[in-house]
Amino acid sequence: MNKHLLSAADLSRDDAVAILDTAAELSRVTDRAVKKLPTLRGRTVVNLFFEDSTRTRISFEAAAKRLSADVITFSAKGSSVSKGESLKDTALTLEAMGADAVIVRHGASGAPHRLAHSGWIDGVVVNAGDGTHEHPTQALLDAYTLRHHLAGGTGALEGRRVVIVGDVLHSRVARSNVLLLHTLGAEVTLVAPPTLMPVGVDTWPCTVSYDLDEALPGADAVMMLRVQAERMNAAYFPTSNEYSRRYGLDVRRAGLLAHDGIVLHPGPMNRGMEITAEVADGPRSVIVEQVTNGVHVRMAVLYLLLGAAEVDTAVAHEEAGE
Repeated sequence: MNKHLLSAADLSRDDAVAILDTAAELSRVTDRAVKKLPTLRGRTVVNLFFEDSTRTRISFEAAAKRLSADVITFSAKGSSVSKGESLKDTALTLEAMGADAVIVRHGASGAPHRLAHSGWIDGVVVNAGDGTHEHPTQALLDAYTLRHHLAGGTGALEGRRVVIVGDVLHSRVARSNVLLLHTLGAEVTLVAPPTLMPVGVDTWPCTVSYDLDEALPGADAVMMLRVQAERMNAAYFPTSNEYSRRYGLDVRRAGLLAHDGIVLHPGPMNRGMEITAEVADGPRSVIVEQVTNGVHVRMAVLYLLLGAAEVDTAVAHEEAGE
C-alpha cells in the first residue's frame, strides 16, 4: 500500500482485498470481553475534523483505541481554526505533538492531498472525506459489507450489480464507491436526476441512468445517497415529494432487487425522502451493520498503514492472554 490513503483510486485490487481480509480478521476482536489489541501501542492518531461528523469520527476513534493507540480528537469548532488559523499552522502543531497518523475531514476538496504532500507533517494521512471529492474508507466499509452478504465474506465482487442512487453531484461517497467497486469487479450503475449528475461522469467506470425503476430489477444491492441540501445553492429538483416519487426507495422498489439483494446507506438518512422507514428498518437493510463494519475496516487501514506486526500473531497473543 501507499503511505497515505487519500483516494479509492490509490488502491489496487490486491491492496483493497488485503484491507478487507485484515478487517475480517480484526472483527474477531469485537467478540471478546476486552475489545483491544496492543498492535499500535505508543502510536498517536489525531482525528482532525473541520466538518461535523458522527459516524466517521467515532468510528476512527474506536478503531484507533481498539488497537491501543493514543487518540487526540480535534474539532475545528472551539479551536484556533475558528480564529483563522490556517491548515498549515494546524498541521505544524500536530507535527510538533508527534502525530503518527492524521485522519482528516475537510470541506475543501483536495485538503488531505495538500496535507499529505506539503511536507508539513511526516505521519500517515487518511482522507475521512474532502468536500465533494472522495471518502475512501466509506467505500471500503461498503465493499466489506457487500462482500459479507454477496460473496460469503471472501474474494472480490466479480459480476455483482450495485446501483447507487441520489445526490451523486455532491457525494464523495459515490465517487469512491464507483472507483473501488470497479476495482473489485462489480458492475455499478449511478441513478440520479440530470441536475444531480456531475460533469464528466461519463468518464467514470460505471453506467449512468436517470430511471430508478429501470435500473433496479435484479440488482444485488442498492445504495441510497443523502440529498445534501446544505451544499445546494440552487433548486436541483422541483420539490422533495417529486424527488421521493422518482428517486426514493420504498417497499415496492426494494422488491425489484434480486432475492438476496441488500439496501445500504452511508448515513445520515433523510427518512421519507430518499428512503422510507419501512425499507431502512426492513429485512434487506444492512445500514446499521455498515456502522459496525466501519470500525473493523478503519482498524485494518490504521493497522496496515502504521505497519504493525502480523495481525494473526497479535490476535493469537491476545487469545493466549499474553
